[in-house]
Amino acid sequence: MTEFTEIPVIRLGQRPDAEIAADFRTAYGTTGFGYITEHGIDPDLIAALFDASRRFHALPMERKMAVAVDRSHRGYIPINTSTDVNSTLATVTKPNQSASFMMMREDKVAQPEEYLSGPNRWPELEGFREVLEAYAGAMTALGYRLMKIALQAAEVTDISVMRAFDTPTIWLRLLHYPPQPAASPEDLYGSAPHTDFGCLTLLVQDDVGGLQVKTPAGNWVDVPRLPGSIVVNVGDMLHRMSNGRLLSTPHRVINRSGRERYSCPFFYDPHVNTVIEPLPGTGAPKFPPLKFADFLRSELEAAYDAHKPASGQGVSP
Repeated sequence: MTEFTEIPVIRLGQRPDAEIAADFRTAYGTTGFGYITEHGIDPDLIAALFDASRRFHALPMERKMAVAVDRSHRGYIPINTSTDVNSTLATVTKPNQSASFMMMREDKVAQPEEYLSGPNRWPELEGFREVLEAYAGAMTALGYRLMKIALQAAEVTDISVMRAFDTPTIWLRLLHYPPQPAASPEDLYGSAPHTDFGCLTLLVQDDVGGLQVKTPAGNWVDVPRLPGSIVVNVGDMLHRMSNGRLLSTPHRVINRSGRERYSCPFFYDPHVNTVIEPLPGTGAPKFPPLKFADFLRSELEAAYDAHKPASGQGVSP
């Protein structure tokens, strides 16, 4: 694997997809991360999203806990309630030092055949829902475009899998990282070393810093905010779909800036009932098929207190 020292920049704009795919192939075949510019997302909408996040996290705890995360993974996730115990990248024994609000696709009525289906849990906060829904809609459209480019970059010959994104699994997470004490233990993380488990992550972040990406040699490269850009990385499911051609790269967050850090990742994934497997054109399969919902269930039950099965019982869909 190729060692890297910085995160590549990929310009979208009105360039032909084939031209962008060539850049995507280079960036995500070596680094797994990139800054995407000329992406078309209104900067005023991004600013409104950060304002909504700060207003939410500033609410009294009782108002945030009134919309505490449920079994459909929607709502408020307090600090010290998620731990990356499945991580193969570090021995993680301490919970992540972050709190977040999670929005997913709005299902008015939960569909029993769909894991994580359900309505969102909205706080009583003026304009909050409207901003999040507008942002999620814009990012869903961008995610669809980037997925098609990613498949082209991986030289997939049959892109019928894009039908799985007609009703995608989306996650918009408003993260707040309190400053960690300078003398905090080395194994205390804002977000412990991990790879993302989906297809694409599209991240906007403030200027505080703290996000780092692991290189093949084991070094950590900073990913500071690049004005006007969105940080995009490949997750485990797209790594499998591309038969390993596109890399799901380990990353972490450590906030020793002494300041509050806010970031807003948007995760763009296929429908939960999709079977994930290497796609045509990517060579002899290196990964067995798996159902996305089964993978999600195992990850969420391991990492989040809200999803842990009751004693002797499993978690119902």
